[in-house]
Amino acid sequence: MEDKGLDFKHKEVINICGGKRLGFVQDVCADLETGKITSIIVPGNTNKFMSLFSSSNDIVIPWENIRCIGDDLILVEI
Repeated sequence: MEDKGLDFKHKEVINICGGKRLGFVQDVCADLETGKITSIIVPGNTNKFMSLFSSSNDIVIPWENIRCIGDDLILVEI
């Protein structure tokens, strides 16, 4: 099996400050010069119907706030 990097979009994000489930990674931001990941983005509004009528409430989590990346979960501290 060939692994070409971490697949963040299938990982659930949990805040270790209170154990709240934040959702699944929607996108990843990276520094184009260094190629390093700078943050992950989790949708803030899980109700897709309501998100059509409201502004984006996405949660941007800086790389420094990521505490652990597992097979299925990403633990963050925010």
